[in-house]
Amino acid sequence: HIVVISSIMGLQGIVFNDVYAASKFAVEGFCESLVVQALRFNVAISLVEPGPVMTEFEAKLYEEAERADYSRTDPETADIFTNLYLRNSKDVFASLGQTPEDIAEVT
Repeated sequence: HIVVISSIMGLQGIVFNDVYAASKFAVEGFCESLVVQALRFNVAISLVEPGPVMTEFEAKLYEEAERADYSRTDPETADIFTNLYLRNSKDVFASLGQTPEDIAEVT
């Protein structure tokens, strides 16, 4: 049995996460294709796509975003990113975020 941990962004993309979401859609497509081949060898494949997971990566992302220079970004995009996306993202992680251990327990 192969268990692949990916992200909910393999099901739905989110603004400012285009490349990340595309990579997770690719993981989902790969697993769906591989399932058919793995059946021949009696190997099961499970794809786990959790929602927000609180890691050091997330904390570093917010730190870097706060220090970033947005002077070459058009004002509307910079405003949406800093005042809407980042703020709401922090709220989502604070209210819905899971730990890696939470994911492991139910996998």
